Amino acid sequence: MTPSLSDSDALSSLRAAFQGRLITDPAELAPFLTDWRKIWRGTALAAVQPDTAQDVAQAVAWCAAHQVTVTPQGGNTGLAGGSPPPATGRNIVLSTARLNRVREIDTLNNTVTVEAGVVLQTLQQAANDAGRLFPLSLAAEGSCTIGGNLSTNAGGVAVLRYGNARELCLGLEVVTAQGELWDGLKSLRKNNTGYDLRDLYIGSEGTLGIITAAVMKLYPTPAAKVAAFVGMETPQQAVELLQLAQARLGASLTAFELMSARSLALSLKHNPDIRAPFATPKAWNVLMELSSMTDEAQGRADLESMLEQAFAAELIGDAVIAESLAQSAALWSLREKLSEAQTLEGPSIKHDVSVPISRMAQFIVEGEAEILKVAPAARLMAFGHVGDGNLHFNVSYPEGDDGKAFMARQTDMNRAVHDLVDSMGGSISAEHGLGMLRRDEAIRYRPAVETRLMRAIKQTLDPLGIMNPGKVLPTA
Repeated sequence: MTPSLSDSDALSSLRAAFQGRLITDPAELAPFLTDWRKIWRGTALAAVQPDTAQDVAQAVAWCAAHQVTVTPQGGNTGLAGGSPPPATGRNIVLSTARLNRVREIDTLNNTVTVEAGVVLQTLQQAANDAGRLFPLSLAAEGSCTIGGNLSTNAGGVAVLRYGNARELCLGLEVVTAQGELWDGLKSLRKNNTGYDLRDLYIGSEGTLGIITAAVMKLYPTPAAKVAAFVGMETPQQAVELLQLAQARLGASLTAFELMSARSLALSLKHNPDIRAPFATPKAWNVLMELSSMTDEAQGRADLESMLEQAFAAELIGDAVIAESLAQSAALWSLREKLSEAQTLEGPSIKHDVSVPISRMAQFIVEGEAEILKVAPAARLMAFGHVGDGNLHFNVSYPEGDDGKAFMARQTDMNRAVHDLVDSMGGSISAEHGLGMLRRDEAIRYRPAVETRLMRAIKQTLDPLGIMNPGKVLPTA
């Protein structure tokens, strides 16, 4: 075992181990030590920003030799506490910010090879410049990174058509917990040559190794996109509208987002520059988008025809089809700014859950009843990706309250919501990951054999336990 070094000697030794930036100044280090929601705060000897994947490997090898834990960090936009370092012990934060190259775009193979620190929006633009579409899209796309997206298996608004990050990834380059570099950057859609290590690292939240690059799928750029905002009275009508839209529009239906009247009102309250879609608010609302591979006129005609059928079937009560890119952007802003609006409103208890789409409406009704048992005046803010069964079932404190007594009931609220989710065959984390936020709760809902298998994988790939400790699985 390598003898323990003093902090100053350790930093000097670490500096010699890799090429890149070493951050030790307390003011510069501070942003790396806390999460985006400012709930968790850790400590670290330093933050390192290696220049290359080989530099990442050398930095991790140093950590393994000196038994210093490693917290991988991309854009630090996660919502489940997966990115801050531990509060105790000797730790470093390994930021992928300087791994920011788009290495190759292959328009014939419809793939892009990109380093982990590339910001999602940058990749979207690079694909667009090459005449292709990279469809992963989420609210934090201006600051989240591809490595972080893959480590949490990010979803977003286009999962209905294109799948989440896992479905979009063909190959990975990964630094192991021992500081070895695995080159699995295959751009193949068929490759049955053993265990799928790619899928093992995707969604592991940096607890098994560090993703340094990936091969991602690209798609033809749609000729046009047409958005519509639709109002109805019940979530069941929204689910039935989804069924109709899929039957009539097929794969051209790329997004189907649900918003309650209360969540829509909150978004409008904190974004007064955006006009309300309807003069008379509707109890439930759907923002849908169709991507046409032919032309806008045909896409609009298909969408209008489907909505006419929905009116005739009394599934919807009102609808607005965007007439311009600006109007479409305004409709999408109502959805994209919901999380920010809830933050501005004050403390809230958040649930990122998924249930079978067939049980979505039942879950919303029964879930609100469970919430009101815990906090009778609480305000449910339900919105999310109903097209893939993922709902953000968030609860704000009662109006006129300071929120303190409400937030003290967080454990009871989580138990009520998550027990119901589990009873319906759902998941307590749909797209945000477990991090520290849901780590311990997940044990309650996961079969014991599953936890044992997960621990065995962790022990095999990271026997020293240095990779992002305390996330996903409780420290043994």
